[in-house]
Amino acid sequence: MNQSFFEKFLMISQWQTVLLIAILAVTFGVVFYMTKKKISFSARVMVAMVLGLALGLFIQMLSGFPDDPSQVTYVNEATTWYGLFGNGFMSLIKMLVIPLVLVSIIHVIINMEEGAKIGKLVRNSLIITMTMVAIASLVGLTLGILFGVGEGVSVVEGTAEIKEVSSVVTTLTNLIPSNPVEAMVNMNVIGIVIFAAFLGVGARRMHGREKYKAVIEPFYAGINALHQIIISITMTIIKLMPYAVVPLLANTIALRGLSSIVEVGKFILVLYLAIVIMFVLQLVQLTVFGVNPINYLKKGLRVFILAFTSRSSVGVLPVTIDSLTKDMGVNQSTASFVASFGTTAGMQGCAGVFPALLLVYVANMSGVTIDITFIIMAVIVVTLGSLGIAGIPGTATMAASVALSGMGMESLFPTISPILAIDPLIDMGRTLLNVSGSMANAIAVDRSLGTIDMDVYRNNEITVNT
Repeated sequence: MNQSFFEKFLMISQWQTVLLIAILAVTFGVVFYMTKKKISFSARVMVAMVLGLALGLFIQMLSGFPDDPSQVTYVNEATTWYGLFGNGFMSLIKMLVIPLVLVSIIHVIINMEEGAKIGKLVRNSLIITMTMVAIASLVGLTLGILFGVGEGVSVVEGTAEIKEVSSVVTTLTNLIPSNPVEAMVNMNVIGIVIFAAFLGVGARRMHGREKYKAVIEPFYAGINALHQIIISITMTIIKLMPYAVVPLLANTIALRGLSSIVEVGKFILVLYLAIVIMFVLQLVQLTVFGVNPINYLKKGLRVFILAFTSRSSVGVLPVTIDSLTKDMGVNQSTASFVASFGTTAGMQGCAGVFPALLLVYVANMSGVTIDITFIIMAVIVVTLGSLGIAGIPGTATMAASVALSGMGMESLFPTISPILAIDPLIDMGRTLLNVSGSMANAIAVDRSLGTIDMDVYRNNEITVNT
C-alpha cells in the first residue's frame, strides 16, 4: 500500500507512534478508573497533569531531545493524534463561549433584583481590573531591571513580524459591536457583553410596562430555559477535563526543543517568578477585601490547571464562571461580566507582566537607557495596551507589538523571535495568571458590591466531583 497513506493520511507510519498512542490510551484508562472509584475531580485533574508532564518528557527522551521535535516523524504523528483529544476538548469549551456569555448576561439582567446598580458594577470592575494590570506591569519591570534580563544577549535578527497596532481610541471603538454577528465570529467578548447588555436592559424595560409584559414573558421564559440548558451542557463537557489535560500538557512539553528553552532561560525564570509574585498579590487582594484566600486556592484549583494546560483564557471562560458562581458564591451578574471582561482586557499575564518584562529585555539587549521616564511610559503603555487583546493561545505577538510600538521600539521587534519560539511554555504560566486574576477581580468586585454569598464561599464543597 502507498506509504503516503500511513504518513500523510493516517498519520501512523512508525512503531513509536503506535507506542505513544497506546500510552495515551493507558492514561485515559487510569483517569476512567479514578472516575469509577469516585475519586474527587480535582484529584483526577492533578493526576492527569502529572501523567501529561511525564508523557511529554518521555517523548522528548525517546526522540533524543532534538532541537525541533516536530521534525521527528513519530513525534509529529503522535502529537497530532494527541491534539485530537486535547484540542478537541478546547473546541468544545470554546463552542460554549459565545452562547454562554450572550445568554448569561441577558439572563442576569432580566433576573436582576430591583434597584441593582449596573453602573456601579461596571465602574468597580474597571477600577479593580486596570489597577491590578498596572501593578502587574510594575512587577514585570522591577524584576526585569533587578535581574538584568536581556543583558549580555547578542542581538540576532529573527523572523518575527510585528503586528499592526491600533491607537487606544481605535481599540476602544472596535470593541463596540457595529455588527453583533461579526463580534461573535471574531470572539469579541466585550462586544458580545455590550450587545447582550442592551438586549437585557431593553427586555427588562419592556417587561416593566404593563401593556408589553405579556409579550415579553415568553422571551423571559426562553432565556431562563436556554440558560439552564447551556449550563447543563457546560457541566457535561467540564467533566471531560482530566482526559484533555494529559494530551494538552504532553504536547506542550514534547514539542519544545531544549536548546530554544536554554537560550532564553533567564527570561523564562524571571517571568515565572513574576507570575508567582503576582499570584501572591492576588491573594493579598482577596485578603484586603475580607476574603479567605485558602478557600479560593482550593476551589479554584481545577480552573487554574485547565488554564495552565490549555493556554486559553477564552476557552476556560465557562469553567471560570461556573467555579465563581457555584463554588465561590459570586453573583451571576458579577461573575459573567468580570470574567468575560477579563478574557479581552486587563490580562495580568499576557498583557501585564509579559510585555513589561519584554520591554526591559529588548532595552537591555539593544542598549536603550532604562530610566524613570522609561518606567512611567512603560506602565502607561502596557496598562492601556491591555485593552482588547483576545484571550486565546498566541496573544504574545500582539502584546509584544503593542508594548514595543507604544515605546517607539517597533524596529527591534524581530529580536524577540527566540522568546516567541518558546511561547507555549511561558504562555502556560501567563494564562494561569490571566484567569486567576479575573477570578480574584470578580470576587473583589462582588465583595465591594456586597452581593457575594459568603456562606457558599466558606463551604468546603466543590460542585464538580463526579
